[in-house]
Amino acid sequence: LLQQNWNWNSLLFSRKTDLYEMGWNIGGLRDCLIAAAPYGGPIALLKGSQRSERSHSARPVLEMYTSSGVPLANFPWKSGIVVDIGWTVSDYLLCIQENGTVLIYDILGNYCRHFNMGSESQNSVTEAKVFHSAYRTGVAILTKAYRFSVVTNIDDQKIWRLPDVPGLQTSGLSCWTVISQDRQTKLVLASGRNIYVLDNDSCTSVTVPGLDPDVSSYFHMSASFNYKYLALYTNTGCIWMGTSNLKVPLKYMILKCSYYSCIMVFKISSRCRRPRSQQPSVVLMWDRLLLVAGKNNENDELYLVPELDGVRIIGSKSHEFLHEVPATCEEIFKIASMAPGALLLEAHKEYKKESQKADEYLREIKDQNLLPTAVEQCIEAAGFECEPETQKMLLRAASFGKSFLSNFSPEKFVTMCRELRVLNAVRDYTVGMPLTYVQFSQLTVQVLIDRLVFRRLYPLAIEICKHLKIREFQGVSHVLKHWACFKVQQKDPDEDIAHAINQKLGDTAGISYSEIAAKAYECGRPELAIMLLDFEPQSGEQVPLLLKMKRGQLALNKAIESGDTDLVYTVVMYLKNEMNRRDFFLTLRKHPVALSLYRQFCKHQEQDTLKDLYNQEDDHQELANFYVQESYQEKVEVRVAELQKAVDEYSKARNEFAAKATEEQIKLLKFQRKLQDETDKPYVDHSLHDTVYNLLLEGSHRHAEQLYKDFKIPDKRYWWLKISALAEKNDWEELEKFSKSKKSPIGYLAFVEVFSISEQFNYLIILSFLMSLREVEQAADIAIERKNENDLNLVLSRCNQSTDRSLVERLNKARSGANKK
Repeated sequence: LLQQNWNWNSLLFSRKTDLYEMGWNIGGLRDCLIAAAPYGGPIALLKGSQRSERSHSARPVLEMYTSSGVPLANFPWKSGIVVDIGWTVSDYLLCIQENGTVLIYDILGNYCRHFNMGSESQNSVTEAKVFHSAYRTGVAILTKAYRFSVVTNIDDQKIWRLPDVPGLQTSGLSCWTVISQDRQTKLVLASGRNIYVLDNDSCTSVTVPGLDPDVSSYFHMSASFNYKYLALYTNTGCIWMGTSNLKVPLKYMILKCSYYSCIMVFKISSRCRRPRSQQPSVVLMWDRLLLVAGKNNENDELYLVPELDGVRIIGSKSHEFLHEVPATCEEIFKIASMAPGALLLEAHKEYKKESQKADEYLREIKDQNLLPTAVEQCIEAAGFECEPETQKMLLRAASFGKSFLSNFSPEKFVTMCRELRVLNAVRDYTVGMPLTYVQFSQLTVQVLIDRLVFRRLYPLAIEICKHLKIREFQGVSHVLKHWACFKVQQKDPDEDIAHAINQKLGDTAGISYSEIAAKAYECGRPELAIMLLDFEPQSGEQVPLLLKMKRGQLALNKAIESGDTDLVYTVVMYLKNEMNRRDFFLTLRKHPVALSLYRQFCKHQEQDTLKDLYNQEDDHQELANFYVQESYQEKVEVRVAELQKAVDEYSKARNEFAAKATEEQIKLLKFQRKLQDETDKPYVDHSLHDTVYNLLLEGSHRHAEQLYKDFKIPDKRYWWLKISALAEKNDWEELEKFSKSKKSPIGYLAFVEVFSISEQFNYLIILSFLMSLREVEQAADIAIERKNENDLNLVLSRCNQSTDRSLVERLNKARSGANKK
């Protein structure tokens, strides 16, 4: 099969690990569509999916298995012709049909959704490829017209129509692949000896460097797991490998074999014929290149699954893993190895035999100060081993070595023990997830928990969370929530399910019963959803779902119990839109809190509704207040009418004071309107106080007296108003007449205060007023301030010489100063 005169050089070591004896009974992989998810993911099979096969056989069946062959789901395929199938990064199965429709199923065979690849793909898809990066999955299709369309993210579903390749319809297409790197997706395709690179905007012809000039066509094209490298298999039996941009060649080799019976495996997914383990085969490995070639004497077609650190080989009876031996394992287990880890492993073996050689090996390691390195090598190598016994052997050796170290941190050792226990648990046949330590590190614990949850392995997921001490919110609570969502889908009685969920979940932090209730409602079990909502402590989480379930009355009760006014408003507005006006008002009357809040809302937003609400409740007091408020927004005639309605309602409410006050307001409003028409000056909307004051300022004493009598203004208030108005307009003569008209009910100090405003007024009158009020000291202060001899003499004449000695002395001193001046 291979070129005869090769010089064999040991470049790298590789090993094949038997993962499982497959538990399925499928009768071979020939002539069926098969897809296996990376990271130890599930396997999907679809037999008899092609048009020719479907016409002569029964309906195709889509089957899903774990990596160990344990059935997960199967169902007859009732849709169209399937071109290809593939798994997403989240373990959802994509089935691409000939008509361009992509159907999506979960790992248990439940239909999720679908999307279409565009109008050009209708009944014309000939090939399809599923590709993915760390966070997204895409689909690329080829139509009968040799046109390509790509969806780079199935969650976004934006279709990119790639440019046409010139001359492709005449020369044909031999192979193509997808390169998805740095958020850019490109297609590399071969037509004859030409290589083209397609992106969203252009089609570029590329010359492959270092290729044999005799190459006239390409049979296979494969990209590496991370899309950094590309391999081409030519018609001359040559394999070219280089970077995915086709600029830097890395390796070129010649194989003399049939073009179709052998194909390289470049960490790619491809079917090839491979000998069983007892048959002779040749495995060659270069840096990042794995080549499998051999002669197969049995008709057992194999399927190769690319992985981050190797290739899974799936057959009808076995599942194997072929990968490069890690450097640490090679150093420890290589024959005659003197690596620190190898010596420590030997020392531990001799120690178990109670041989003195153990001390010799330890001394040799210690003399070179390599004991910490040896311990770390054994711990690291244990992670790369799949057999538990080998893992234990290496970890015991590491534990033996670290017991001779005083400052070695045990964290790495403890972490490795915990993670290996998890890996061994998920590798079990019943679980069927053959993860390596490298894949587990890349996948992360949280994703592993999610995948176990999707497979409904809840007990195992919970134990792993506890074992790895994952935070409750991301660990146990997360798993229990999914378990509860699955539980509500069962056919048990609602009471039993609600009780079981509450018993299991209790008050576990991080779990929202409303989410579980929402799932129950989606499954058509509203009564179960209500039972579950009773366990939800937060009313803000209960109310939205109750509204969605059309349980407005119950939602209103929950919102009122919460004491959250915003939540009550939300429910009230919902009820208003859902119920007729009469039923809505009757509902609010049963809930005083909601009614009060709705009134507040109507006062600011819906005045007409507020009026109807008061009428519905026969609330005459509030209805009268409403009419009073409305009266300030209309013309005078309308305002009078509104106020008259208010009087009637106040009377019905037996509020005599408010009714009387409103009647007086109507009387004042009519009087103001009359004054405004007569004088053409604004009086409306002024208070009684301001109206009288303005009339006095304008000299309309007759109208002011009329208001004084009609509205029974108190004498003291009226005298103050008149005194202030006459003083403001400097009508001192009228003020003097008014002061002498009759005895002042407020005294004469008010006159003094307004007299002092004007310097033109005779201060003798002020002093006379003060003397009459026996305010001698205040009169003396005014006289001394003015330094007027007559004023001073007037005040001295009123002083008591015996009792007011100090005041008399001040006045005499001021009079002496006035005389000198």
